[in-house]
Amino acid sequence: MAEIPKTLLAWAGAVPSPAAWSRAVLLLIDCQLEYVTGRLPLAGVDAALAEVASLLARARELEVPVIHVVHHGAPGGLFDPVAPFTALAPQVARTDIEPVVAKRLPSAFAGTSLKDALEILGRRELVVAGFMTHMCVSSTVRAGLDLGFRSTVVASACATRDLPGYAGGVVSAAEVQSVTLAALADRFATVVARAADVPEEPGR
Repeated sequence: MAEIPKTLLAWAGAVPSPAAWSRAVLLLIDCQLEYVTGRLPLAGVDAALAEVASLLARARELEVPVIHVVHHGAPGGLFDPVAPFTALAPQVARTDIEPVVAKRLPSAFAGTSLKDALEILGRRELVVAGFMTHMCVSSTVRAGLDLGFRSTVVASACATRDLPGYAGGVVSAAEVQSVTLAALADRFATVVARAADVPEEPGR
């Protein structure tokens, strides 16, 4: 019988645990209409947005800081900054006191004010959700680790799309989602299934 593989975190003796709301910042990545009704619709995006909305409601209830990240692309292309599809999906729209960080690269830390904003808040734990799982969510979480931030990714509050296989064929969105989350859980983040799995306090 084949041995069940272990994560690198397990090999190091670490026991992954989700961030607690009392110590975290909710980081919502690219929850924009381009992925919903625009040119790049994602598999399962409506269900994922419902989970993002649950995270957002809980964070607001507990007065947890929330930062919205939005992607700005080239004029005329995907995420055209002046086009309507760049707007946040209405079910996860920001309030006036919730900051927005605009980015042009996959990582929300690359060339943005995100690191400074987090340091001002004085919190180094992130609850992360948004789109696309394999692209901007993954890039942000990986960069965050390099900068000393600990991320918890909520799987049901993320979504992605089918990709062309490097040798032909199609890699389904479900496969991309599963492999990306497994790769993040190997070293870069704690991955939880749903919004309800984020505790209010550590160890609960």
